[in-house]
Amino acid sequence: MNNPRFKLYIDAQFISPYAMSAFVALTEKGLSFDTMAIDLATRQNQQQEYRGVSLTRRVPTLADGEFFLSESSAISEYLEELFPAPGHRAVYPAAPAQKAKAREIQAWLRSDLMPIRQERPTEVVFYQEGFAPLSDAAQAAVEKLVSACDGLLGNVRNGDNLFGEWCIADTDLALMINRLALHGDALPETMLRYAQLQWQRPSVQQWLQQAQSGRMSVS
Repeated sequence: MNNPRFKLYIDAQFISPYAMSAFVALTEKGLSFDTMAIDLATRQNQQQEYRGVSLTRRVPTLADGEFFLSESSAISEYLEELFPAPGHRAVYPAAPAQKAKAREIQAWLRSDLMPIRQERPTEVVFYQEGFAPLSDAAQAAVEKLVSACDGLLGNVRNGDNLFGEWCIADTDLALMINRLALHGDALPETMLRYAQLQWQRPSVQQWLQQAQSGRMSVS
């Protein structure tokens, strides 16, 4: 009987970009894991049982036996240490400078661009919901994202990944872009093409299929 080593606690609504990032990292590593749905709408994450599991009381949280780890970038780094290349697919670049840059991109996407995250929540990405036109603050955040992507994607080659080979920062950046792209907000063609190609990655498609199934089960 299959008894996966890992459990990944995700949101029952399948709209957490960070749960998706951890899911993709586990899937890319080829690791077997169970998903445990936490209903954020009913504040299940604040109940005592989950409080004993998650330091942050958010998703995702990875359970590795009696070891529990929250924050998606920490989970990706932990998995990279446990299951390095070439035995498993790398989720970060091998070169120290590129690895640091990938982590910088992840940290930036999680700590900045708040107006985009507020006005284009991931219901756009996973449920195709529509929202009001962007505010001036959100437009300013979009300009910052476009400027950053102009530098990051200006010399992208080799299958349109940031550093030649795919890494988890590609998935995270594509998700941020798709908050806007899938809503129909105007973006440069380079950004649209990059996000579209990243979205076809099998590990991303697995999450999207689960999100669709999860929505159908509660509708």
